[in-house]
Amino acid sequence: MGLLLDVEDTAVTRQTAEALARVGTVAAVRLIALAVAEADGNQADWLQTGVHDALVGPDGVPGVAAACGKLTRDQEEAVRRGAAELLAWTDDTRC
Repeated sequence: MGLLLDVEDTAVTRQTAEALARVGTVAAVRLIALAVAEADGNQADWLQTGVHDALVGPDGVPGVAAACGKLTRDQEEAVRRGAAELLAWTDDTRC
């Protein structure tokens, strides 16, 4: 979680979010969702940039939206909240 919410180096935040989004598993996306739930506005912007970078282009990762859909039913409220935000971000990349 420390890399996703690094207050001193936003590049680390972006790169970690991108790497986890590229993995695209429920476990990887769950970490991003938890970070999104805890992030301040600046951190959330960099998390979104990292996720966006993983989703766009020919190498985009289609599994992130499916993982988010599963996580919106997670037992932990913070995961559900973060996953809902991530799901909105994945919708933005389709426009």
